[in-house]
Amino acid sequence: MEFRRLSVPDAFEFSPRAFPDTRGLFVAPFQEEVLREATGHPLRLAQANHSVSRRGAIRGIHFADTPPGQAKYVYCARGSLLDVVVDIRVGSPTFGHWDAVRLDSARYNAAYLAEGLGHGFIALEDDTVMAYLCSEPYNPKGEHGITPLDPALGLPWPADIEPILSEKDRAAPTLAEALEQGLLPSYQDCVAYYDKLRSAN
Repeated sequence: MEFRRLSVPDAFEFSPRAFPDTRGLFVAPFQEEVLREATGHPLRLAQANHSVSRRGAIRGIHFADTPPGQAKYVYCARGSLLDVVVDIRVGSPTFGHWDAVRLDSARYNAAYLAEGLGHGFIALEDDTVMAYLCSEPYNPKGEHGITPLDPALGLPWPADIEPILSEKDRAAPTLAEALEQGLLPSYQDCVAYYDKLRSAN
């Protein structure tokens, strides 16, 4: 498995090797040793999530209070999607920047985003399945979002696909509004938490 850093710090893309044969295919989308090499610490697995989305469904942009936040390792088990990570950490040198990776079930590539980063995706075809490995369980009181349609962010949703959003995501604040409301994580707190994870390792 190979990995590369995304332009948003503390986010990575992982590309595993697939082994097709006459029976079908075998692939290991998550490999702890490679993740540890990239991040400096293992992924604490507290919850696994599974979503099925129709073409055009956007989920996100979501994030959790940090610490502890919620790191995510995500891959597309069926179909294809455009995965987006946004730096929403107040004080980060790349605050407001985003990067996007196409994840699909032809390559089984994956994306990792550290605690404190915003995450969302759009399904590019019907019955797209996203698998998430999460470092912390779902915490309703600590979960937040910003609208994926924030014009100031200009996220790269395909122009030829009509977006489908939940009412919660549609009503979410813009990044500027979330900043004003004090909802966003601190870059300093996030970096301190990453250092704590590395030192524990």
